[in-house]
Amino acid sequence: MTIDQASFEPVYRQLARILRDQIQAGELRPGVALPPEATLAQTFDVGRDTVRDAIASLRNDGLVTTIRGRGTFVREPATDLTVIRAGAGTRVTARVATADERRRLSLPEGTAVLVVTRPGKPDQVLPADRTVVEFDHE
Repeated sequence: MTIDQASFEPVYRQLARILRDQIQAGELRPGVALPPEATLAQTFDVGRDTVRDAIASLRNDGLVTTIRGRGTFVREPATDLTVIRAGAGTRVTARVATADERRRLSLPEGTAVLVVTRPGKPDQVLPADRTVVEFDHE
C-alpha cells in the first residue's frame, strides 16, 4: 500500500489502484467519504494534483462521486442493470448527463447516459453504467 516513485506506472494510477483495491475489498464501503485530498497527499507522500487525478480516475470508473463542499464518497456498486432490447429502427447514443438528469437518476457529475430512441415512442435516458443494450439481429 505504498507508492513507488521509481515505477514506470504514473503515481496517480498507483494511488487510484490502491484506493480501488480498498473499495473492492470493502475497506472503503459504499457511502463512506474518502479522506480529504490533503490527508491522502500526506499519507501517500504525493502532491494534491496527484490525488485529484487519482480521484478523477475513480470517478470515471463509477466507483466514487464527488459533491462540492462535502467530499468524495464511495458509490454503491451498479447491481441493478436495465436490459434494453434494440430492434429495427432503434437508435442508441451516448452523452454526458445533464444536471437535471444527474439529479433524477442520482448520477455523479461527468457520468455518461444512453439515449434510446424508438420510432413513435419518447426517448429513454438511462445511466450508461447500469444499462445493457441487446440488439435484435434480423
